[in-house]
Amino acid sequence: MTIAYFDTISGISGDMTLGAFISAGVPFDFLREEIAKLHLHGVELQASHVIKHGIAAVHVDVIVPEHQHNHHHGQHEHDHRSLSHILSLIDKSAINQRAKEYAKKIFYEVGKAEAKVHNVDIEKIHFHEVGAHDSIVDIVGAAICFDALGIEAVYSSPVKLGSGGFVKSAHGTMPVPTPATVEILKDYPTVLTDIPYELTTPTGAAIIKAMSSGTLSLERMKVKAIGYGSGTREIEQVPNLLRVMVGELLPAYENDELVLIETNIDNMNPEIYPYVLEQLLSAGAHDAYMIPIVMKKGRPGMLLSALTSRSKLDAVSKIIFSETTTLGVRIIPTERKKVHREHRQVHTRFGTISVKYIVWDGREHFTPEYEECKRIATEQRMPLIEVYRAVEQDIKG
Repeated sequence: MTIAYFDTISGISGDMTLGAFISAGVPFDFLREEIAKLHLHGVELQASHVIKHGIAAVHVDVIVPEHQHNHHHGQHEHDHRSLSHILSLIDKSAINQRAKEYAKKIFYEVGKAEAKVHNVDIEKIHFHEVGAHDSIVDIVGAAICFDALGIEAVYSSPVKLGSGGFVKSAHGTMPVPTPATVEILKDYPTVLTDIPYELTTPTGAAIIKAMSSGTLSLERMKVKAIGYGSGTREIEQVPNLLRVMVGELLPAYENDELVLIETNIDNMNPEIYPYVLEQLLSAGAHDAYMIPIVMKKGRPGMLLSALTSRSKLDAVSKIIFSETTTLGVRIIPTERKKVHREHRQVHTRFGTISVKYIVWDGREHFTPEYEECKRIATEQRMPLIEVYRAVEQDIKG
């Protein structure tokens, strides 16, 4: 699965996202041609190579014609900035359908947050002045990049936020992080730094909130491309960069918490042990086994162990107490990591049989099931080892 990982070294904004994607391999000319399909008259995209704290990055600027910096009058211009107007502008354009869906999803996050912050209906939210064109280019541009790279899932680091500063907006002076940014990132992991600048903008926050499945530990990713997008300001404490890593998501271990129940036994008829193991497994223990040990006074004994989930703890303990001579057990909480496996039916020379199917590190493995092979060996009067070989050959073939 192709994923994008957003490492918010110093937060995230729309232009940093575009810069990072271009740096990671999205051709700038392609992005510019796609943005042109929005027919935003006179709006241009510029990209330049910059160095931040010794790291090469791409900085993107959205150039808006001078006259659009002034306040517009008249109903038509006012409507042009409403959320539904922007969504229909996206719908009418000739960009890919999937990019349109992503862009609308991101814009909706911004609109929803602004509506909540200003306590107005979402349809009454207006994207002010030059900001409307900036937001459209940044958000639609990001959506085009996700689509172009075939990104199937997005993850991020906890999102870095500045704090303690102020930023000027169309509504007046806003505290950092701005109310819209905080609203968008509700329920998403964030890090409040002591850097007094707006590290994460509402646009950047909305890209993460709309697209990301959450945070991810990086050992689960095989990185194929890395890009750095630069912010405008020089920040002393950190490089003002967003890092995007594009790559493959490796299969996760399945994690579950189990308990290990153990006891040492040195005074029991050994004929009973196989029966005890059978009983433990039928009571729901994941595994049950014995290890020969030498106990105090040099006495030979057995370490009896059962691995079980907490819900089966009482049933498993009860068997140990009723079926063995032990007077006490040790209970040790333990964690298990396991590779995801499932059973599949495959066709072999012996007919359709059940095999264990495992995907690990991008490779598929099929393992024949012992019980199935044992049945075939008995039916065909063949050595078990030959049945295994034949089944493995048929699976690979």
